[in-house]
Amino acid sequence: MLSKLDDYPIHQTAEPIFHTASSDRFHYDRYWYNAHAKDGSFYFGVGMCRYPNLGILDGSLSLAIDGKQYAFHGSCRAPHEPTDLSIGPMELQILEPMGRHRLLIADNETGIFCDLVFTPRTACLEEGRQTLRNERHVVMDATRLDQFGFWSGWIRYDGKELTVDGSTTFGIKDRSWGIRPVGDAYTGGAPLAEFQAVHFNWAPIHWEDECSLAGWFEDGDGHQWHTDQGFLPHYSSMDEIPGTNDPAARTWNGKVDHKLNMIPGTRRASSAIITMNDRSGESLEISLEPVMLHRMKGLGYQHPEWGHGKWHGELVISGESWTDSDLDPLALENLHIQQIVIARCGDKVGHGVLEQMHIGPSASHGFADWFDGAK
Repeated sequence: MLSKLDDYPIHQTAEPIFHTASSDRFHYDRYWYNAHAKDGSFYFGVGMCRYPNLGILDGSLSLAIDGKQYAFHGSCRAPHEPTDLSIGPMELQILEPMGRHRLLIADNETGIFCDLVFTPRTACLEEGRQTLRNERHVVMDATRLDQFGFWSGWIRYDGKELTVDGSTTFGIKDRSWGIRPVGDAYTGGAPLAEFQAVHFNWAPIHWEDECSLAGWFEDGDGHQWHTDQGFLPHYSSMDEIPGTNDPAARTWNGKVDHKLNMIPGTRRASSAIITMNDRSGESLEISLEPVMLHRMKGLGYQHPEWGHGKWHGELVISGESWTDSDLDPLALENLHIQQIVIARCGDKVGHGVLEQMHIGPSASHGFADWFDGAK
């Protein structure tokens, strides 16, 4: 099967680009974005993913505002043309590769629609390859890139319109691809002895002079089996960005020390101090003050119905909303979160998010069981 991409010198195998090198049905290729107002008044996230070996394309827009969260979900049979990123009324347009991206959701029966443009202010940061195995097979094997920027446009929801100011709405683009658990779990074969605890934290921050990112995975014993730490200069216009890779970008290698103070009865931080460490001995301490919560189930993560890579039919869309105070914070679908944070490092003040996903026991966070809350 040929596609437009085959007209570019990008082939990695003897197959057309349409055919993935891996036959693993968990292969995925995801676009993910967030946005947060400087004053903490709203947050929205966007996700769209193609699962080439499942033949599915799905996507979501999720908005948190005034104590409520609104979500648009869509799923369809993946178009044969990989550059076609449309799901009924939802369309993602790559206006320039590693440049501006545009999300359109046309008027539809959910009452949620938008016209939003992401404009980068940095080059891209390549995170380290993330590989996790269980006793038999690869659970995750993925690469991610991050690019910081601003959002502009509007969102209509619940009969209201939100104006997204391009000068005060920070955000990040997160592109990842590879293998990750999606769709239905593997069936058959001898049962595995146990599940693996996963504790993931991720903190991209916009500072006045640069952007920083710290992320880490830990197991139940508190061992950090993967970390990412990087710094990117930001620019006043997209034309000034020196390319996909910025020679002035810096990456650190080392453990990320952390102290996350959890809200009792939850797995959500009320405050945090993270210390980035490089093997050179250099370190940087950042304090984080959360100001607004967004549940990642609005973008399909652990969603009981709209989980990633689920077959819903040739084309299905849906909308939902909820009041966060009505939710059980320890239900699996509610554990994965991002919070808008105000960051401080010495005299510097920054704006970003703290992402948390804590599933299972944790020696470093003080969880004894799979779904217990902080004491």
